[in-house]
Amino acid sequence: MPTDFLNARGAWRNRYLLMRHGHSRANEQGLIISDPRHGLADYGLSAEGEAQLARLVDDWAWPAPTLVLHSDFLRTTQTAGRVAEHFGLSPSPEPRLRERHFGEFESRSADRYLEVWALDERDPAHRTHGVEPVATVAARMQAVIEELERTVTGMTILLVSHGDPLQILLTALEGRPLNRHRDRPPLLPASITPLGDAPVA
Repeated sequence: MPTDFLNARGAWRNRYLLMRHGHSRANEQGLIISDPRHGLADYGLSAEGEAQLARLVDDWAWPAPTLVLHSDFLRTTQTAGRVAEHFGLSPSPEPRLRERHFGEFESRSADRYLEVWALDERDPAHRTHGVEPVATVAARMQAVIEELERTVTGMTILLVSHGDPLQILLTALEGRPLNRHRDRPPLLPASITPLGDAPVA
């Protein structure tokens, strides 16, 4: 998707709230859980993550969402469900918002992220160790917003995803080189990043 389409002032038809899932059992155990075979049914929110979301909805500081889409991993499904319930909404799974697949590093220590990010910096199209390329992640994440911008107007849309995909999406929308996605400050669990300033209908 052309980044100037979404970067252009006044081009937004909707407002987006990009949310990273709450603290998860994978975070708690320091593991990489990126394969749907593990992430769809297990490694949901930790007790800390549940507490984060309780505080978040009690102190909600953003426009109320009118639509909630989420990665279908358990940790993002639970996160979206907590927020959607607070606003009387029914969340919808969107597989294109899934975690980036980390290939051979699946179920290994989260310290291995550093190796992947170093490779990303050299080549955002790399597939070393079976890792999903940064460019592929950017394309599927941007496709979600492009489709929403084509089909709905004046909505406040909460997109619940994962740290790496959201960092990559934001880097792409800012028009910066994808190999620099780790230059952005890391998105914390249960954090929300507003995007776009379209009025809510």
